[in-house]
Amino acid sequence: MKFYGSHLCPDCEAAQAVLDREKIPYEYVDITGSMANLKEFLKLRDRLPLYEDARAEGFVGIPSFVKDDGTITRDVEEAMG
Repeated sequence: MKFYGSHLCPDCEAAQAVLDREKIPYEYVDITGSMANLKEFLKLRDRLPLYEDARAEGFVGIPSFVKDDGTITRDVEEAMG
């Protein structure tokens, strides 16, 4: 699973703690760590209806999870299921 987040985001930190506690493997992509990471996430965010509310309200849309089967969710519980 790919986990898009930022260490500046409290919700991302909480989600990361849950994944670590449950020993769920993931690749963490810190979108504030590099311009390449940010661009990678924005390509995803800007094309999917899942992020319409985040875009409309001026939110970034993290934490976000791309499961190995390609399913994308913003909910850590769904990501683990």
